[in-house]
Amino acid sequence: MGDCGAPGDVNSNVLVARSTGDAQLDKAVWQWLSWDKNQKTKEQIESLLQDGKHKELRERLCCRLSFGTAGLRSAMGAGFCYINDLTVIQSTQGIYKYLERNFSDFKQRGFVVGYDTRGQVTSNCSSKKLAKLTAAVLLAKDVLVYFFSTYVPTPFVPYAVQQLGAVAGVMITASHNRKEDNGYKVYWENGAQITSPHDKEIIKCIEECVEPWNGSWNENLVDTSPLRQDPLKKICDSYMEDLTKICYHRELNVQSSLKFVHTSFHGVGHDYVQLAFQAFGFQPPIPVPEQKDPDPDFSTVKCPNPEEGESVLELSLRLAEKEGAKVVVATDPDADRLAVAEQQESGCWKVFTGNELAALFGWWMFSCWKQSCSQDADVRNVYMLATTVSSKILRAIALKEGFHFEETLPGFKWIGSRVKNLLDNGKEVLFAFEESIGFMCGTSVLDKDGVSAAVVIAEMATYLQGQGLSLAQKLVDIYEMYGYHISKTSYFLCYDPATIKRIFERLRNFDGPESYPKCCGAYNILHVRDVTTGYDSSQLSKKSVLPVSKSSQMITFTFQNGCVATLRTSGTEPKIKYYAEMCALPGHSDRSVLEEELQKLIEALIGNFLEPAKNGLTWRSA
Repeated sequence: MGDCGAPGDVNSNVLVARSTGDAQLDKAVWQWLSWDKNQKTKEQIESLLQDGKHKELRERLCCRLSFGTAGLRSAMGAGFCYINDLTVIQSTQGIYKYLERNFSDFKQRGFVVGYDTRGQVTSNCSSKKLAKLTAAVLLAKDVLVYFFSTYVPTPFVPYAVQQLGAVAGVMITASHNRKEDNGYKVYWENGAQITSPHDKEIIKCIEECVEPWNGSWNENLVDTSPLRQDPLKKICDSYMEDLTKICYHRELNVQSSLKFVHTSFHGVGHDYVQLAFQAFGFQPPIPVPEQKDPDPDFSTVKCPNPEEGESVLELSLRLAEKEGAKVVVATDPDADRLAVAEQQESGCWKVFTGNELAALFGWWMFSCWKQSCSQDADVRNVYMLATTVSSKILRAIALKEGFHFEETLPGFKWIGSRVKNLLDNGKEVLFAFEESIGFMCGTSVLDKDGVSAAVVIAEMATYLQGQGLSLAQKLVDIYEMYGYHISKTSYFLCYDPATIKRIFERLRNFDGPESYPKCCGAYNILHVRDVTTGYDSSQLSKKSVLPVSKSSQMITFTFQNGCVATLRTSGTEPKIKYYAEMCALPGHSDRSVLEEELQKLIEALIGNFLEPAKNGLTWRSA
């Protein structure tokens, strides 16, 4: 997003004690010190200048935030490429400008603002403060703003946008990222995260109005403006009521003796998951006391990402053993994702992967639809969706049951937009997911939602207990019926963008210029799809059916043995991720053989294509 600093006049009253010798950097420093009214972040830049740390100044001031798979996301701190008071004001001014151009009734329909509980003392930066500044920019321009009076789960913002008929909304969150990060997630009027071309056009608008306007710094407007409304009660009540549309066995839930433990990972989820269980007729889940309340330091976990498995679920598993609870549900800090663990007969815990949970959710949502649909309902009108790096298990279920399955690019913004399009065309969407434990049950929220997923899994476990089955046993039944789908996902850390680019460019020119690899060690490659460049060898036109996504790296290899593997960069963190899955036909049930084959292929993929030692990559568990 642009070069050093940004266009606009520099306030000549601000004196920089020492020139950096770089006119472009000097301008950026002057702009920052002119515009930033947050004393802590202003002092961070002044200190770097005094200490002559020009390289770090350039890194902080000479590049800007851009929209990734989850909006704007970065570390909190001073600089145009960080999340802070000034960059949030600039981003909101750009959004105001873009929405004003696109909606004649923008000011009347209004804008939704939500936030989580993140914060950083050293930058005097918190999600609530950033949300107040977001609201201030809009209130100062006479826009109706729906500002939640307390922290909410991320799904509440897209839900509120649709329920209130707002033109857009913003959620201040960095979800499950490390504690140093924060973010700015933008939703369009359709209730889905923004996609192209909105993101690019908003960036252009931000660059056109980077100097804060009069009133943009007035965070007290939230408390004094008559244009501010608090949607909390209305949205919470309506959300819980809508949730009951996907409750199919309330009478079982009311009588259930099954106990559940819930951890909210020091985030926003506790109160809302309690209410969701109540809406389904359950007794409230047992909360993990040490993790129940918001804590921006995430003090009991190494990282606040429930996807990391048993190591971060330690407190909840020990509590479950003590309380005799067989199932643990864990929402991430902004409650849009869900991890699930179940105690097995051996006493050990099984932490389900996102792909395994999707198999269970897919089976469940379709079974419930089949039992409750009208006689004239047409299964050919029913859809489920997944991102292209996720398991193909829904495709297998769809083929056997007769409904439609579609894939999208990675990121729920693509799923949300496509689901809205399907609904507008009279289709029925039951479920959608991404392998990184993001699930959408029903269509009340067009984004992943950990609150609804938690209570749906509780109802599923309750129903299965009545059948004498555990979740893990049912998962085996699903694979036996639709074919085993054995997948493995992991990542390497890489903090050098040049190295990442070199790795992917090597794959595009493997056997010569513009020539992708034909094999990976002993494994022959059938097809290659590169959505970064738009190439797909499986298509007659050689063009990818999925939209081109030049902003991130992503190459998928389909192997002769039936394995599909994808290498891609993360949209939110310095990671190279790999996804690999063996898809077997029904009846091919030797799981150990499939697992062994998959492991060997992954080793070949890492060794031949990623070359960790040569490229200085750090594996996730190191």
